[in-house]
Amino acid sequence: MIVFAAHTPHTPLMLASIGKENRRKLEDTVVAMDQLAQELYAAHPDTLLIISSHATVHDTAFSCNLHDEYRTDFSAFGDLTTTHEFAPDLALIDAMQRSLRRGQVPFTLDSESTLDYGSSVALTMLAPRLPDIRVVPVSHSGLDAKTHFKFGQHLKDILTASNRRIAVVSSGDLSHCLSSAAPGGYKKEGEEFDASVVRAVESASASQLLTLDDALVREASECGFRPLLILLGILDGRSIESEILSYEAPFGVGYLTAQFHLL
Repeated sequence: MIVFAAHTPHTPLMLASIGKENRRKLEDTVVAMDQLAQELYAAHPDTLLIISSHATVHDTAFSCNLHDEYRTDFSAFGDLTTTHEFAPDLALIDAMQRSLRRGQVPFTLDSESTLDYGSSVALTMLAPRLPDIRVVPVSHSGLDAKTHFKFGQHLKDILTASNRRIAVVSSGDLSHCLSSAAPGGYKKEGEEFDASVVRAVESASASQLLTLDDALVREASECGFRPLLILLGILDGRSIESEILSYEAPFGVGYLTAQFHLL
């Protein structure tokens, strides 16, 4: 059963060991992540399924990282000491791959002991009091937006049928083009994209995301669109109430933190 759902940004600057003085500019996001961590702990999850945009991406298939143990890693950001280890939910991953392949959903398994930084940031920020939580790392694909939503719908059936208490988190930033200092420079499409996504999340409307112009999404230089579509597919048909906990872009990248309350 699904007991918790949220979307989070994944900037490592949220971590005190990496962000240092820049972390103060992310105060709203850090506070929102702390709130989500409390909500997640209160949901008593057995498993966290995390949909990341920085794991291995296959052009024509969705994927899950299956390994006997996972380790968070921030060495690429100069932090060689912050690391945590998590175990996989083998039974749920097996149920997923069997069901998806039976349904002819394009899906494959990868095997990496080190988690991508998107998953690592989410786990470090959200699960400090859940050291025994099982992890299922899922990656989006290079397929179109509608296929991502449908993939989420397939996952919904699998997760709902499970007797595990499952939390689902999509991890990804919005546009990287919101200011001249942003990684992608400034583009007006970035602001338009972020405003559209925030409106869609406020109303928990997958249809608003699915009708966004492909060129707009591409020009926005985002990395959270597809993970969010998968999450909304997982929540399709559920009575939910969405809550924007924070949105800010102090470095020209859109950081959206939101919870989907299950009614």
